[in-house]
Amino acid sequence: MRTEEDLPSAFAGVLLGLNRLIRRRLRQGLTGPRLRGAQVELLRLVADHPGISVSAAAKELYLAGNSVSTLVNQLSGAGLLHREVRSDDRRSARLLPTPDGEARLRAWQERRTALVREHLARLPEEDRAALEAALPALRRLAAGLQEEQEEEVTAK
Repeated sequence: MRTEEDLPSAFAGVLLGLNRLIRRRLRQGLTGPRLRGAQVELLRLVADHPGISVSAAAKELYLAGNSVSTLVNQLSGAGLLHREVRSDDRRSARLLPTPDGEARLRAWQERRTALVREHLARLPEEDRAALEAALPALRRLAAGLQEEQEEEVTAK
């Protein structure tokens, strides 16, 4: 018999497992250096917000500025990200994806979508309908976690 306490643990475990399995499958057949999760998150953020500063990226990703600087150096060294010093403030830099970075991110997203699409298609229609019906609740859960995180950062 399931208890109310089982749902959070089971849910978090399934999400963690799904993410891990998707990442492992996507790493197979990749060309170029393997990117860690935080590197992909930063690259995705910069692609979505070209010109974002290191400090703004750190705030958005809930990471320390020096951690983001390390990621920027790694991605720049791999030719996936460009750091452009601002002419009006030499201490600040704008982050821009390189064409290689954009291509790599786009290829990763296309492969991820194809992989998930393929496995969703294998599920019975009832399972696909249940997953689709759960999306609004999952979005609300994510929004609540995001709001709580922003409140904690603001309170510091």
